[in-house]
Amino acid sequence: MTDQKANSKIAIVTGGSRGLGRNTVVSLARDGVNVIFTYNSNRAEADKVVTEVEALGCKAAALQLDTGNVGAFDAFVDSVRAVLKGWGRERFNFLVNNAGTSYHASILETTEEEMDKLYNIHFKGVFFLTQKLLPVIADGGRIVNLSSGLARVAVPGSSAYGSLKGAVEVLTRYMANELGARGIAVNTVAPGAIATDFSGGIVRDNPEINRRVASMTALGRAGVPDDIGPMIASLLTEANRWVNAQRIEVSGGMAL
Repeated sequence: MTDQKANSKIAIVTGGSRGLGRNTVVSLARDGVNVIFTYNSNRAEADKVVTEVEALGCKAAALQLDTGNVGAFDAFVDSVRAVLKGWGRERFNFLVNNAGTSYHASILETTEEEMDKLYNIHFKGVFFLTQKLLPVIADGGRIVNLSSGLARVAVPGSSAYGSLKGAVEVLTRYMANELGARGIAVNTVAPGAIATDFSGGIVRDNPEINRRVASMTALGRAGVPDDIGPMIASLLTEANRWVNAQRIEVSGGMAL
């Protein structure tokens, strides 16, 4: 069991009820970090994550949030403050902007409606949720924004998604510059193709796609959630306090 000390760190992870977000939440708990995480609609899965974190000896709170709905952010921050107060704290230490959705269509086929949905979740939501949480994050904190290998490698059918992730990478550098005076480090983690339910589980459940990914990865296999969550958790530790404004791809050496 991890000792729940009064000075334990606290993280907020968006999209923490499934996939890479869930793995990140659990990985942080293994490091003794208490976690507030968001879920979009599946409360039952969120409750399972809370139980898993508590079994590791840490505190967890699941808050519903659509990260594409900026209008909901003020109420969310109020809920965060309420959780922190219940835990005897006023500030949290780490923010992981993980929540996201996938979209696959050519430039010709991409609709304005789908582009707007992606923009709201993957860029606008990240920008304004971070903005709203800045008064609540402690000086000396850490922020991690999730990008994708598709911001580096141009795969047909991923132009909208990959371009918005590229925008997040630029935003990360601006955040690092502007927040440096408060001692807050900001980095981007860019996973490669990971076997989760993302994109309908295409890498996890389609053997041909999985083999194709493995064939273009230096380490010879597709990624799994345990390749990503622990890495994000480690990036938030004091051992990596001097890493700032960086894009770190975690892909096993994909498409080199």
